[in-house]
Amino acid sequence: MNLDRIYEHRFRNVTPESRQVVWNEIAQYMHERLGQPQVLLDPAAGLCEYINHAPSPERWAQDMNRAFLEKHAGKGIQLVVGDALKAELPATHFDGVFVSNFLEHLNSQYEVADFLGKMHGHMKPGGRIAIMGPNFKYVFKNYFDFADHTVVLTEEAVVEHLIGAGFTVEHVHPRFLPFSFKGRLPVSRWLVRTFLRTPLAWRFLGKQFLLIARK
Repeated sequence: MNLDRIYEHRFRNVTPESRQVVWNEIAQYMHERLGQPQVLLDPAAGLCEYINHAPSPERWAQDMNRAFLEKHAGKGIQLVVGDALKAELPATHFDGVFVSNFLEHLNSQYEVADFLGKMHGHMKPGGRIAIMGPNFKYVFKNYFDFADHTVVLTEEAVVEHLIGAGFTVEHVHPRFLPFSFKGRLPVSRWLVRTFLRTPLAWRFLGKQFLLIARK
């Protein structure tokens, strides 16, 4: 599967500037929700839009695509090239992990379990992990419009996976962000920041879940 060409097509009508605005606000917000982690991991970092904006002093980005990492990762970010299920990462090192729109791309529920178990081993006791992704309950009509979506997940399924991996689940938001960047409203820093801090709005526009768990 040629993900470079697929993503170029998928985001053809979304400007890089608008994506940067959104991810900057998400990174600041998640820094607070994760307890201001000092050592942060972004597995399957892709274009590094999250990790580049995260304020943690020590930041790591892992992805299979070396070209993506080398082209997009900001200065000072530790790069790890490899499969997320096998990548060599230090044990009990990270106090924050942010997993965004990745679990649905794995090949099975067993791989989801293996991945979360691996993350647990790389995290410090007391560290937090945040999982964000499309909630099949609310996007089932469009879930498989994306060629790389394979695993069906809801917030309840992710709760079970996190518990199975050894985490304590602290927060479950069945609805958080909209499904995609292809919204009708213009993107502005103020609008994104206000949305992230207005849980009532999530109930109407949110199509992705957000879960936060602690080791």
